[in-house]
Amino acid sequence: MTDTVAPAPVAKGHGGAAPGTRIGSVLRVLAWLSFLTEVIIIGTGGAVRLTGSGLGCSEWPLCTPESLVPTPEQGIHGVIEFGNRTMTGVVGLLAIAVLLLTLRVVSGSRGVTAALWFAAGGIAAAGVAYGIGAALHWAAFPLASAVLLAVTIAAAIHSIRTVAHRRDLAVLAWITLIGVVSQAFVGGITVLTGLNPFIVGFHYVASLLLVCVTAAYLVRMRDGGALSERAVPSWFAALSHVTGLALAATIFFGVLTTGNGPHSGDAEVIRKGFDATFLAHVHSWPGYVLAGLVVALTVIAWARRLRPRVWLTVLLAAIVVQVGVGVWQAREGLPPLLVGIHMVLAALSAAAYTVVVLRLKRSVSAG
Repeated sequence: MTDTVAPAPVAKGHGGAAPGTRIGSVLRVLAWLSFLTEVIIIGTGGAVRLTGSGLGCSEWPLCTPESLVPTPEQGIHGVIEFGNRTMTGVVGLLAIAVLLLTLRVVSGSRGVTAALWFAAGGIAAAGVAYGIGAALHWAAFPLASAVLLAVTIAAAIHSIRTVAHRRDLAVLAWITLIGVVSQAFVGGITVLTGLNPFIVGFHYVASLLLVCVTAAYLVRMRDGGALSERAVPSWFAALSHVTGLALAATIFFGVLTTGNGPHSGDAEVIRKGFDATFLAHVHSWPGYVLAGLVVALTVIAWARRLRPRVWLTVLLAAIVVQVGVGVWQAREGLPPLLVGIHMVLAALSAAAYTVVVLRLKRSVSAG
């Protein structure tokens, strides 16, 4: 028996093009740019941490108490930290553009208009919250950011409930935007807490998940929202999901290992927690299990000509390189460049796995 997904009903758009209109090249390009910038910001965030620039901007959202941008006194560390903050703005603008174009496709101009009204209301509410916070000598900007995030979530709920066609794309686009807004907030908390390792680790994992979400958007955008059925045997699908657990465990222990290693993000921040050397060994155990599972899945997929075989090969290549970089960096005493490559490869591996999971099913005609 195959697992099927009911087709989304097609509804007329309001005040513009009908939902279901073929996704245009502009949206496709922006979706790809959104994915690429989510990967790039992991690299720039890693550069902040690995160069000791985590407190290059001592304040948030300003860089210093008196300046939005870094001053000459802050040197290269301020430039690196501010560059990462600027990259967050680029990621956010792309997320907004993808969302609005997605809503135009799936719900017509009415969906776009509703989102813009929520945006205006959110900005106004955040401004009021900031004024109240400043008057009461509270943390005004975090308060305003929290209000803006709450309004964004409310807008997403309203939008998704009213979308009748290609709801999957709307959900993924909203998750990306909410994630970016949340990441800006968490980034500020990271600075204000003096680079707390748990918050830093969460910040990285959230960025990695956004890479996976934008990768999923690209896959679903190409699939066209048709009926789907399982394209692999049930045992193969189960083994694929077990592989996902191994990947998650590998990333989790990798984050713990890095959080207790020498790269705290600032020369003045000394990590005192778990034994990083012991954690490095623990991190390697699920990593080798992951590599073995991916090898097995890839061999089986090619032997039986299963649909995910190409992307399993991509995932296998990423894992092999990742293992090699991991062993190399451990032997060389964790040089910053190799650690940064390791961080980016982890995100790309997770993105490739996301595609593999989505390729466990195939589109079928509605007839």
